[in-house]
Amino acid sequence: MSDQAVLITGAAGFIGFHVARQLLSEGRNVVGLDSLNDYYDPALKQSRLNILRQNARFGFVQTDLADRPAMAALFAQHRFEVVVHLAAQAGVRHSIDHPHAYVDANLEGFLNVLEGCRHNGCRHLVYASSSSVYGANTKLPFSVADKTDHPVSLYAATKKANELMAYSYSHLYRLPVTGLRFFTIYGPWGRPDMAIFMFTKAILEGTPIRLFNHGRMRRDFTYIGDVSRVVSRLAEQPPADDGGGAPAKIYNVGNHHPEELTDVVSLLEKELGRAAVRDMLPMQPGDVTETFADVGDLMRDVGFRPETPIADGLRDFVAWYRGHYKV
Repeated sequence: MSDQAVLITGAAGFIGFHVARQLLSEGRNVVGLDSLNDYYDPALKQSRLNILRQNARFGFVQTDLADRPAMAALFAQHRFEVVVHLAAQAGVRHSIDHPHAYVDANLEGFLNVLEGCRHNGCRHLVYASSSSVYGANTKLPFSVADKTDHPVSLYAATKKANELMAYSYSHLYRLPVTGLRFFTIYGPWGRPDMAIFMFTKAILEGTPIRLFNHGRMRRDFTYIGDVSRVVSRLAEQPPADDGGGAPAKIYNVGNHHPEELTDVVSLLEKELGRAAVRDMLPMQPGDVTETFADVGDLMRDVGFRPETPIADGLRDFVAWYRGHYKV
């Protein structure tokens, strides 16, 4: 990869921050973009950003993805060879009450990224999709070859739409695109709206943990360190033509090992040295009972093998949480 800066959207977000740190550690120049919205505590985003700003090869732009003129100007100025698009309005539950935020960021915003890539000589767009696209699928593990026509939330529908939009641009303009279906990423600097973070906070505060479907849920928890390494590796490997005239590829990024939520809570109890108060609740709208990633093609194409056992990853997260929040 050349000295030219890589654009990382959502750079103050959880995955974006870690990917930016990974690329900077490899000697790359990085331009980070983020709107710093208040979907969750902006102070956490600011703390991540402060760490990135300590590196002279990092530049930051605060812009909303849906701001078409600003996005066009940014792409025209830098002519990024590689774009890692991780910014999005995240969260399944939030999409039920705030649908317009998802259309603005995930559809309009994504179109602005595609247009920027198309008009400014981008060599490879890597973008975040989600395991939520598998929706009501029951065949496990989830394979990228499976049909994904039954999203059970608007968030999932926007992510499926991103895959279709990216494919059409790849086909029309020969833009190399790689979509990543992320499976329940966790680790230090994680998002406050995600299970591990919420469980840890609740156990330390002695407040109830809400376990939906009475705790009978399994998730393919994937450690952020494994994820940032694979994104870096993929960024350097634009896909070949798929045989249909589009240099496009989609991968699952998961641990290939689902964990019972109740087991995860037990590990956290052990790590934190105190018991959780468990509030057993029925299934929620938009949720699925199990996620399980088939990562065979990722292992074949880039040698990706998730290496972090859940107990080790949780230990790292708890250590970060205690340090950051001084508890």
